[in-house]
Amino acid sequence: MSSPQPRRIIFITGMSGAGKSTALNIFEDLGFEAVDNLPLPLLSNLVFSGDSEHSVAIGIDVRTRDFKPKKLLKEISRLRENSDFEIILLYLDCSNGKLENRFKTTRRPHPLAHDRRVIDGINQERELTRVLKHEANMVIDTTSRTLADFSHLMEENFGASEASSLTLFVTSFSYAHGVPREADLVFDVRFLKNPHYDEDLRKLCGRDQPVADYISEDPDYLGFIANLKSLITPLLPRYAEEGKSYLTIAVGCTGGKHRSVYVAETLLKWLETSDYPVRIFHRDIPEDLPETS
Repeated sequence: MSSPQPRRIIFITGMSGAGKSTALNIFEDLGFEAVDNLPLPLLSNLVFSGDSEHSVAIGIDVRTRDFKPKKLLKEISRLRENSDFEIILLYLDCSNGKLENRFKTTRRPHPLAHDRRVIDGINQERELTRVLKHEANMVIDTTSRTLADFSHLMEENFGASEASSLTLFVTSFSYAHGVPREADLVFDVRFLKNPHYDEDLRKLCGRDQPVADYISEDPDYLGFIANLKSLITPLLPRYAEEGKSYLTIAVGCTGGKHRSVYVAETLLKWLETSDYPVRIFHRDIPEDLPETS
């Protein structure tokens, strides 16, 4: 007789305006008991007295009464000693500029800057929650994610009831827009031949075969890919052994449209043959899409 799966307790924290309320709504749709701004003294009552068959998603951030990041981490550490639970700390991040625009658009004050500039509250909150981001099992940057993409990502990773192993994320990006905040491993492919300078390829992206053919003909491409796979292969089981739940591999080029996309797609196909679930996200392929709320 197999032992029951541990009950998942997911703590959602991070930057105000980065999508915590949206995340809690998604968790609720997935069958979780969703609770926002739970005071830490009530945590034990919720976790130990609730229905053990239901997972729980708990939102805790600077709006929570007596919010102290180190105290939260201490409670999480205590819960992780109980084998009946699978504890996940999810941190939602977003760029300062996007957060500032979201607060200005909604005309809401930042919870740490009622009588000051919004950016002052953002900077204070980022410093206050830095330790939570460092200790998080998963960091999601919502800066460039649409609501649909964010929902899909959450459903893929938290929709299953069983405890998850190491999940891999491959993302392409443009250096012009910055390195993804959630990246664990970052690889720069700007040394490869750039299809942007070919008039016939400029409007295409790295998922199109003509672009793939162009990049793969670079004399250094095959050696680079072989070395990249050799580097990544021994790292995956070590990350899994350390208890890491999510690993983000970011591949960047100048525009985030051709070389990084093609290399990311190549890694995806290779990683799909591994023992780990893998997802892909092309952050900077130009598209006219609504913003993540």
